[in-house]
Amino acid sequence: MLLPVALLLLGALTAVVAPRLLARADWPEREPVVALWAWQCVVAGVLMCCVLSMTVSAAAAWQAVRGHVFAPAPHDVVDAYALGAGDFWAPATAVALALGGIWTAAMLTREISRARTRRRKRRAELLLRAPLLPGEEPGADRLVVLEGERPDAWWLPGTAPQLVITTAALRRLKGRQLDAVLAHEQGHAQARHDWLLHCSGALAAGFPQVPVFAAFRDEMHRLVELAADDVASRRFGRLTIALALIELNEDRGVFGPCPTPQAHVPQRVHRLLSARPRLTAARRLRLTAAAALVPVVPLLVTFVPGLRALG
Repeated sequence: MLLPVALLLLGALTAVVAPRLLARADWPEREPVVALWAWQCVVAGVLMCCVLSMTVSAAAAWQAVRGHVFAPAPHDVVDAYALGAGDFWAPATAVALALGGIWTAAMLTREISRARTRRRKRRAELLLRAPLLPGEEPGADRLVVLEGERPDAWWLPGTAPQLVITTAALRRLKGRQLDAVLAHEQGHAQARHDWLLHCSGALAAGFPQVPVFAAFRDEMHRLVELAADDVASRRFGRLTIALALIELNEDRGVFGPCPTPQAHVPQRVHRLLSARPRLTAARRLRLTAAAALVPVVPLLVTFVPGLRALG
């Protein structure tokens, strides 16, 4: 049966073509939220191809699986899939894809465990640097001010999320700039960007030889910052958040000629100052709908033999 092979080829084609189309497009920087959705749909489409190929291969290889998958289907539909053909490769394909799924789950579990460990360590350091006063409970304050010489602010996710800001940042940020930084970090928390970063990091770490997963991780790190910048700029203006980014990062050498780990900051500032207009609501809707079709196509391909038999 050729359906599992067709699904794998479709997944490979999606993994190669879709990232290139997104990289060449100019709208992701103007609409980072739509771009985040598009990337998630691309990865979901690739994974959907693998899951469906595994399911059909397992149904072709083992009668017990076939009975569960096609239990409510008429005999004509089952015959249309020709599940008895190609038994020599179906078990190997099903087992290989199942192992890939188990490995993906293991990598995601490891990433979440590591994130929790890092979070506990940062909370312990936070309590050491800002001990609780008598009567205070851990996590009761959503805003924590730390004594520090470097201007910085970050959101600490968890069951009791907290926004941490240093005294140097309070001295540096003027007027609405502080509010813009707080809105930026709250944008991360409200959109649960930490989960996007965990999932993309797990896929990239589990399958380092698959370029689409590495690109997914890199784009998630970039786009979540752009999306949070837009949240702050809509409330306090692009110039305000751009100046706040400069104040927080100018002492780190990110605006110099040498590359740094925060090399994306100048690009974010330039994007904010250029003030390119957003896409129209109609085009945003079209892009969102087009991206949603990516994981739907494998389902349609899988159902084609059955629909033909019924038709």
